Amino acid sequence: MLSSPFLWYLALLISLYLSGTLALQQRAGYGYRLTALEESTLDGGCLVGHLKVKQSTSTYGLDIPNLRLFVKHENQKRLRVHITDADNPRWEVPYNLLPRAPPPPPTKNPKTLSPFSLSSYPGSEFIFTFNPDPFSFALTRKSNGESLFNTSNFDFVFKDQYIEISSQLPETASLYGFGENTQPGGIRLRPNDPYTLYTTDTSAFNLNTDLYGSHPVYMDLRNSGGKVSTHGVLLLNSNGMDVFYTGKSLTYKIIGGVLDFYFFSGPGPLDVVDQYTALIGRPAPMPYWALGFHQCSWGYKSLSVVQGVVEGYKKANIPLDVIWNDDDHMDASKDFTLDPINYPRPKLLKFLNQIHSRGMKYVVLIDPGIAVNPSYGVYQRGIAKDVFVKLDGQPYLAQVWPGPVYFPDFLNPNGVSWRVDEISRFHQFVPVDGLWIDMNEVSNFCTGKCVIPTTRQCPDRKAIKPSVCCLDCKNVTSTRWDDPPYKINAAGKKALLGFKTIATSATHYGGVLEYNAHSLYGFSEAIATHKALLGLNGKRPFILSRSTFVGSGSYAAHWTGDNKGTWEDLRYSISTILNFGLFGMPMVGSDICGFYPAPTEELCNRWIQLGAFYPFSRDHSNFASPRQELYQWNSVAKSA
Repeated sequence: MLSSPFLWYLALLISLYLSGTLALQQRAGYGYRLTALEESTLDGGCLVGHLKVKQSTSTYGLDIPNLRLFVKHENQKRLRVHITDADNPRWEVPYNLLPRAPPPPPTKNPKTLSPFSLSSYPGSEFIFTFNPDPFSFALTRKSNGESLFNTSNFDFVFKDQYIEISSQLPETASLYGFGENTQPGGIRLRPNDPYTLYTTDTSAFNLNTDLYGSHPVYMDLRNSGGKVSTHGVLLLNSNGMDVFYTGKSLTYKIIGGVLDFYFFSGPGPLDVVDQYTALIGRPAPMPYWALGFHQCSWGYKSLSVVQGVVEGYKKANIPLDVIWNDDDHMDASKDFTLDPINYPRPKLLKFLNQIHSRGMKYVVLIDPGIAVNPSYGVYQRGIAKDVFVKLDGQPYLAQVWPGPVYFPDFLNPNGVSWRVDEISRFHQFVPVDGLWIDMNEVSNFCTGKCVIPTTRQCPDRKAIKPSVCCLDCKNVTSTRWDDPPYKINAAGKKALLGFKTIATSATHYGGVLEYNAHSLYGFSEAIATHKALLGLNGKRPFILSRSTFVGSGSYAAHWTGDNKGTWEDLRYSISTILNFGLFGMPMVGSDICGFYPAPTEELCNRWIQLGAFYPFSRDHSNFASPRQELYQWNSVAKSA
């Protein structure tokens, strides 16, 4: 007989369940059914289908009632599956930013459409199959019938701010990709590790969290009975997403946009990368000098320090091809300026003539934030051209190194032409050889809607921590864009989407929401910067960008961001660099010897032995680090 305490506890559980406290989580959706499928003769042939929701739920918002399916074998090696709202336009990665063929517009022309009654749609390499109710689709390899992607037996949910789709995976699948993050287990993805894609200013020594770039692509390498095959999958979507990999399945949970899948048949890993970059753009050809060794440090406070570094390498007989400045050369951290005291223009021009005569090059940093300063020409011209991202109809106010700043909108044609003009002006002022675009996730020291304080100085140039917000701010959580129903694991802690970046209810050109375009900022800035440098002299531009997206490799190089001078960080750099090769950005490297203090002599010795083989090879450090140029230790100089 059950004891009375047990009955009391059971009654309590029942009461809590009925009250909703322990209620089971409602399913986010019940899927769709295929109501019509037609084959079109337009553009070489495709399938166009219509899906209707089976049962709507309110979890994460209401389901979109009608969807449009588009399936096309785009070439012998690539299949596209595109699903979107059938009744209303939805946000997609802009076609002018990443050129590709758009799905055909809806048509009722009976001459171009005919009912499709078959259960499969074969191409040269893939066979597309589907189940009508509940709708699911699968992709198999034509040569051997191997299942590559199969959404059956999973929920398919499509809401305005929540999309969920899953695929089965065999035990023989080994997955690689999904970045940018620092993966402690190496390049192969580990089941149950978190994979969140949302560009974030989070230092690279933070493990298994969203970092500077967003690359929703993976490669699936399989070895079945000694037979090896590879295929690739891209979900072209710029909205924030969580990807859940269990080893037996893969689930995407996305907070907007469309489903735009591209499948690449391989069958080898290099074939997949070749097919992927054929779609997103081939890697940018780099100037020959960029393949040499680069030296930088945040903390070269005067030109004389930079000159000493160049001479130090010369005396040690260590080849140095490129010398860099972080923001030390700037006047109060303002873009496209020189510190008149520590980097006087006449002396800098003389120095550049000297290093150019040796075949060396000079690269400087620019950040996206433009100082709010009525006497600053760059700011004045930006205001005149109306180039800044807006919130509530006014330029969005943020804070970075110069203090209060506005962020240029590179989705705005005026923003692009403004950037081209500013770079041209600066190049006439200082003939730099390349540009480093940093902090472009976008990084912001503040969060929310801010104003410049009237009772204190902002920024305080004497502040111990200049990265602490000094504006008067309030969180923006009143809109569904700033506080969406589904919370991705942003910054590894489900942070607000606008945490230390642009508020996600802010708008870009044409009313485009930051919510949708956030992860495209660095990509769009790289395109505008590439256009500017290419227009100067027609030579191959060199651009180093911290934030990246699908296609960034066609315009810029990348480094892995703020790492530490540890053996672990040395090891992590290898998998991240290899991942970026998969992402179509082979010109990538890691801060040799570590960005944060402080490497040991032995670590720096080993790191240059590895770093010499990075495609982008640069020693870079923080102002708080002890000096770590390669000539600082005899053993390191010998290795170098």
